[in-house]
Amino acid sequence: MRPVALVTTLFVTFSSGIAWADPATDDARIDAIERQIRSLQSELSRLRHDLATRNAESRAAQQEAARARQEAQEAARARQEAQEASVRPATGSRVAAPAQPGAPAAGIAPAMPAGGLPSSLAQNVPGWPGSQEPGPIGSVRAGNFQIGSTQIRLGGFIELAGIWRSRNEVADVGSNFNTGIPLPNNPRYYENEFRMSARQSRLSLLVQNQPNPATTLAAYYESDFLGAAQTANSNESNSYNLRLRQAYGTWDNKDLGLHFLGGQAWSLLTMFKTGLVPRQENIPLTIDAQYVVGFNWTRNPQVRFAKSFAGDRFWLGASLESPQTLYAPTGPNGLLPQSNLTVNNVNPGGSLFNAANNYSTDIAPDVIVKAAADPGWGHYEAYGIGRVFRDRVSTLGSGTNGTAAAGGGGAYALLPLVPKKLELQASFLAGTGIGRYGSAQLPDAIVGPGGGPRPIPEVEALVGVVGHPTPALDLYLYAGTEQESRTFFNAAGKGFGYGSPLYSNATCGIELGAASGCVGNTSGVWQITLGTWWRFIQGPWGTMQAGAQYSYTHRSIFSGIGPTPSTDINMAFLSFRYYPFQ
Repeated sequence: MRPVALVTTLFVTFSSGIAWADPATDDARIDAIERQIRSLQSELSRLRHDLATRNAESRAAQQEAARARQEAQEAARARQEAQEASVRPATGSRVAAPAQPGAPAAGIAPAMPAGGLPSSLAQNVPGWPGSQEPGPIGSVRAGNFQIGSTQIRLGGFIELAGIWRSRNEVADVGSNFNTGIPLPNNPRYYENEFRMSARQSRLSLLVQNQPNPATTLAAYYESDFLGAAQTANSNESNSYNLRLRQAYGTWDNKDLGLHFLGGQAWSLLTMFKTGLVPRQENIPLTIDAQYVVGFNWTRNPQVRFAKSFAGDRFWLGASLESPQTLYAPTGPNGLLPQSNLTVNNVNPGGSLFNAANNYSTDIAPDVIVKAAADPGWGHYEAYGIGRVFRDRVSTLGSGTNGTAAAGGGGAYALLPLVPKKLELQASFLAGTGIGRYGSAQLPDAIVGPGGGPRPIPEVEALVGVVGHPTPALDLYLYAGTEQESRTFFNAAGKGFGYGSPLYSNATCGIELGAASGCVGNTSGVWQITLGTWWRFIQGPWGTMQAGAQYSYTHRSIFSGIGPTPSTDINMAFLSFRYYPFQ
């Protein structure tokens, strides 16, 4: 009973008692009034109990809300820490910064299914609960949506890069660390170079599905605009080609620890941040699309298998990758001393290849095997590569095929010196015929004295330090080298092959000196690179970041007849990028 009703009842009862008082029945009326008073007191006690109960429930609800807010804050802090550890500015092949929430595509339902995404699928979908790739705090990542049971992720960025080089390479945002650095006999040695480019802007698409709780299927596509057909130029329209970077499908079974990849992807030889699964490659943070000297990589058509053990702490992997042999440039005396022999080792492109480029005559894929460990502190790898080179030596009416085996091995470590703040990486690769897998693109082989391929010995190494003083700022420093050994033979007093001491370098220091007097075979390249990325805007609208980079590169030449030349180049880059889905 409400307080107003109680007062009304008392008033009516009292009024009734006055209006109809009868001395003969006073005792009966008094008893009736006392019963009413006791009834009203009972009702009042019940109201007080109900009010106390509601107050207790209100306090409990407030306490539950406070606990929920605290849990949400702790979860947000945990996600922020995970984001700080994982987010890096996307460069080269990297897709790293966190995405932010946004509206789903028109006519497509939001991506979150009832009960959330299965954890094995969510591990590779940024922004989903359980994802190993960062997403926004408290919401599903923008650019993620769902069609039926298929999860779709959009990615990429828009970039404007500024490029300055102390010597003119006539190159866009991807530098040439080898022959692109001119010697003093070339007028470009005395010219600097400035360019602006938006061609590293990138598009990516990740599609995933899960036929059962243990199995994940995925397809990944990535492209940029660094292709250049014969008609591409910078005169007016700057109409450069869309270029394929990656396009592959994967099958993963977490119960069996088995992983399969087929398509074009980063080589298995490329360094990883964890495990041996795609999209975990440790790509240098550079603006330069050729990355850094000493970095081992290709993006190759391949078929890859990997097996994880002991809860993904140990891995074994193997891949068969599309081959291509880089032959040393033909020396001043030709490929062979025998004038009656013809060597067929490279050919201009035919159907669906570019006729302006040469393609080697390979007979087998490159084979790469790798073991990796994530024991709890750091990531470690050991790897080997095997290759087979082939050409054909012909005379009129007959000929023979020449083959040669090549390959090498190496190791890599990624060490978190200060967790989430400072990382050290180091890698090396040594062997023969491995030039293709280094950023300097030194040659793999020469044509030997009998006409068959002869691999060139080489060593490649890289050391890098990456710091994250704040979640919005990254600093990086890399030092790398790629060094080759002389691989040559002499016949009839003449030199053949790569780095012959009988080659002349006499005119390498004379502007417009005769080309025949400057063979200039590169013996090695070393480089120091430093730079930074600053994410100055991050939110539901995406991420904007700015980067700056400087590098010094030195190119050495094999000694020969005359002075021993060398050359170098200073390069500076600025970058502005917008990641709409990060």
